[in-house]
Amino acid sequence: MPPESAQPRVSVVIPSYNNADFIRATMDSVLDQTYDDVEVIVADHSSTDGTWELLQPYGSQPRVRLLRTPPGGGAERNWNRVTEEASGEFVKLVCGDDMLYPELLDRQVAAFDDADDEVALVASTRDIVDASGKPVVRNLGLGGLRGRVDGRVALRRSVLAGANIFGEPCCVLLRRTVLTKIGGWHGNPGFMIDQATYARALLHGDLIATPGPLAAFRLSANQLSVGLAREQARSAAEMHRQLAAMTPGLLSRSDVRVGDAMAALRAVQRRLVYLWVGKRMRPSPVSSEA
Repeated sequence: MPPESAQPRVSVVIPSYNNADFIRATMDSVLDQTYDDVEVIVADHSSTDGTWELLQPYGSQPRVRLLRTPPGGGAERNWNRVTEEASGEFVKLVCGDDMLYPELLDRQVAAFDDADDEVALVASTRDIVDASGKPVVRNLGLGGLRGRVDGRVALRRSVLAGANIFGEPCCVLLRRTVLTKIGGWHGNPGFMIDQATYARALLHGDLIATPGPLAAFRLSANQLSVGLAREQARSAAEMHRQLAAMTPGLLSRSDVRVGDAMAALRAVQRRLVYLWVGKRMRPSPVSSEA
């Protein structure tokens, strides 16, 4: 690790909440990165399952800071609280049950370094894993995008796909100045905090799509809910309307209709996948953070 007085290039921020089963695997995956110009900040959102206690040994490591967030406010509060503590040029948010593969930061920082300041975010594909870490789906994401893509083109592609093609935050490295400019993580509409934030970021810069997979997103039992699938589709439709109103000319009425229909279809597809792997899931109390 670089000297403590040096400002890191990358801030890895971890908003943990009742992740006792997985938090050590998450922390180890971050600390085992081949790229080492990093600070790691964890904000635990009043966990009641021992997550905070499991984090304590990591607090003695260089560049690791452990914080606590009072109850309330859901994921948006904790994601913004931990991100506001970041000082790096780039921000990587990792939920407390996901994992980074060792070369992720090396490759995503290199993608930024090979480009210019007009790039807002770098994203890679990921593996979807079950509770034991075994892959369920490999190399998912990006919707066929490769290399550098105009931000608005990438944003429209995601709407037409009816899905978050950029992936969960573990897949995405954001330029911190852009994240600050758009006001941090956006939790409205619900269930779209990551995608709604990427959408706003892509209005301020381009995307670089890097080949992967470079991270693992872990499924949990709370994702099996039929009600959740329906709510995700409704939230996606609301986000499409917000984007159309926010940036006239970006999306046509036809784009919004197609995006809404695809979001509903994706919700059904996710539901079927989750049912298929349901026996491999263990209950996870994260729904109040979603």
